Amino acid sequence: MTEQTEQRKRDHLAPFRTGGVGPREATSWLEHVRLVHQALTDVDFDGLDLATEFAGKPLRAPLFITGMTGGTAEAREINRGIARVAQGMGLGFGLGSQRAMLERPDLADTYQIRDVAPDILIAGNLGVVQATTATPAALRDMLAQVGADALCVHLNPAQELLQPEGDRRFAGTGEALGRLVEILDVPIIVKETGAGISREAAAKLAEVGVCWCDVAGLGGTSWPGVELLRTGTDGDSQRAAFRDWGIPTAAALVDLHGAPLVFLASGGIRTGLDLAKVLALGARVGGMAAPVIQAWFDGGEVAVQRLLDEVLQGLRAAMVLTDCRTLAELRAAPRVLLGPLREWAIQRGAI
Repeated sequence: MTEQTEQRKRDHLAPFRTGGVGPREATSWLEHVRLVHQALTDVDFDGLDLATEFAGKPLRAPLFITGMTGGTAEAREINRGIARVAQGMGLGFGLGSQRAMLERPDLADTYQIRDVAPDILIAGNLGVVQATTATPAALRDMLAQVGADALCVHLNPAQELLQPEGDRRFAGTGEALGRLVEILDVPIIVKETGAGISREAAAKLAEVGVCWCDVAGLGGTSWPGVELLRTGTDGDSQRAAFRDWGIPTAAALVDLHGAPLVFLASGGIRTGLDLAKVLALGARVGGMAAPVIQAWFDGGEVAVQRLLDEVLQGLRAAMVLTDCRTLAELRAAPRVLLGPLREWAIQRGAI
C-alpha cells in the first residue's frame, strides 16, 4: 500500500509537465462574472494595501498556494522552491496530501519547508478518511514535523470513486470532522479538490464547528480526469462522464453567500482579474495550484515569482478599475452575473 501511494504521487505530478488536466468542457464560470468599470476612479495603483488574514495568520496579499505535492524526492524540491517564493511574498502555502508521510515516516523530509519559509501560513493536508481515522497523537506529530499552522482536510469523493484503490465508505465523516475540530489545537480548513462546496455541505460543516473552507470548485484541475488518465480509462464513457462533475467555482461562491464560514476560493483562477472576481463574490482569499506548479516546471523559482507577481499586479489593476481602495471595498463592489451563473443563482435562490 505504501509503495502504491508513493507511485500515485509520481503519477499525479506527471500531467503538470505538459499543461495539466482540466475538465473536458466545464469552466469555472468566472467568465460569467462582470465587475462594473468605474471610469472616474479615485484609487492610486501603488497605494493599495492587499494585506489580509486567513486561519489566524496574516498574509501580505489575498493569495494562497494550495496543496499540490509531497512524498517523493522531486516533490521535496518543488515544495521547497515554491515555499521560498511564498515566504518572500508573504503568501500562504499548502502542502500536498501527507498520507504518504503517515504511511512512510521516512518521507517526512519531502514535506518539510519551515526552514525556508519561517514566517508564512503553512497548511498540512490529509484526506478526510485518513484524518478522521488516524490517532490524535499521529496527527499532532505529523503537523509538528512540518511546522504546520493549520490542517487542510480534503474532501474528494469524486476522485476516490474513480480510483480503483480509492475509498468507498464516507458515512459518518461529518461527525468525525467535528471530533477532529475538538481534538486538534490548529485551525481545520476543509477543502474540496475541484468539485466545489455546496450550501448544504457548508451548513453541515458549520454545524460541526468548522470555520474555514476552500470551495475548490470545478474549472481548474479535474482530479477525476487525472485518475482517468492515470488508469487508462479516459475512453470509458461511463467513467469519463464524471470528468466535468461538480459545482463551478463562481457558482459555489454564489451558492455560499451568507454562509457562516470564511472562504478561500480555488479552482480555475489563472489571472489577477480572476482573483478579483472571487474576492468580489465573497472569498477572503484566492487559491492557485496548477498554474504555480506548471510555472515551476517551465522555469523554477524565477517563473513562479513572475507568475505570482503578475497575478497580484492584475488584482491591483482590477481594484483601481472598480474604484476599490481596500479588499473590503472589493468584496462589496458592484458586479453582474450573466448566463448560466445568473440562472444558477436564480434557481438556488441566491438572487
